[in-house]
This record gives sequence, structure tokens and C-alpha cells, in this order.
Amino acid sequence: MSASPSGASRRVVTWASVSMDGFTSGPDGPQHDTWLYEHAMQEGTAVYFEGIWRGADTALLGRTNYEGFHSVWPSITRDPATDPRTRDLGTWLDTVEKVVFSRTLEKADWNNSRVAGDLEAEVAALKRAPGRDILVLNSASIIHALLRADLVDDVRFAMVPTLVGGGLRLFPDGLPASKWSLAETTALAHGAVGLHYRRA
Repeated sequence: MSASPSGASRRVVTWASVSMDGFTSGPDGPQHDTWLYEHAMQEGTAVYFEGIWRGADTALLGRTNYEGFHSVWPSITRDPATDPRTRDLGTWLDTVEKVVFSRTLEKADWNNSRVAGDLEAEVAALKRAPGRDILVLNSASIIHALLRADLVDDVRFAMVPTLVGGGLRLFPDGLPASKWSLAETTALAHGAVGLHYRRA
């Protein structure tokens, strides 16, 4: 996706992987979600996600995802055995502007990262600034807050053919009503389905 035309605001795009029953992680937390790991390791997932992250030049994360990504991705990127597509993603994660929303994190040490407190004001300012898409990286709490603030333009997720029975919902009760139009569906070889909705 190219940069926004002059005067047009950037798009906020949310990304997550979700179970068939609507959870981004199961009842025991993401460290026990083998279904997510197995989905993420599929070539089809990498190809599909590449079409999303390459269109963004700013990433939004909550503290948990930021710390998790920072703990594993630099070593994956440096590993000579890492395949080129995964290395490209790691390089993007290393260099992209990263805005971390946290009440407890005081500073973010990863390259090109900063901590922000006021999510609505920060995202509204980012949307007015020049640039490409603003991508929320699988941080459900950030997605919830941005949906409540009516700051999301595109919702993208991969529905994984797994029922987990509980955990953290991508779309919890209490979100404001809104209408969306289907932009694209993509069937992945391992049974997951990529879904892309735009605000109607």
C-alpha cells in the first residue's frame, strides 16, 4: 500500500490471529497456545501476513507483545538459518517505528521504539501525520481501546480452525456498535481463513 495522498489520513489496521470461538489466546495464556505457534509457523501464514506488514511504517503494541517480540525476534533475524521471508519480517520489526502503550513500562529499548500513554491522542496524531498504514500487532487490549474510540479503519485477522474454550476475546462484550464491509477473504492451505473488513 502506498503512502496516503496529500490531505488524506493514514489508516489504522488491526491484525490478530483468532480461534474459531473468537479468542486471541486461550484460558492459560499465550505461552500455552500451541495452536497459535503452529499457525504462525505455516508458510501460508507468513505469505499472507507479509501482504499486511509491508504496507505499514508504524506498529502499535501493548507492553506484553512488545516485550515478547523483543525477546525473540532479534535472535531470529540474526540466525543464518532463518528463511529470507522471516528475516525480512524481523528486519521490518527491528526498524519500523514502534509505539508501545503501557502504564508500567518507562522506556522501550528496542530500535525506533517509544512509550506512549494517551492512546487516543497519540493515534489521532499519527493518523494526521504523513506515512503509510499504522498496524496494531496482535495486541487485543489496544484493538479494544481503538474500537471504543472509533479509530480503526481496517480489521484484519486470521481465523484458525481451533476451538480453545475460553481466554482473551478479540471482540469482547461492551464494544460500541459499528458496521463493516468485507474487503477480502483468503483461504490458507492449512485451513485458516484470512479476513479483511473495512469500516462501512
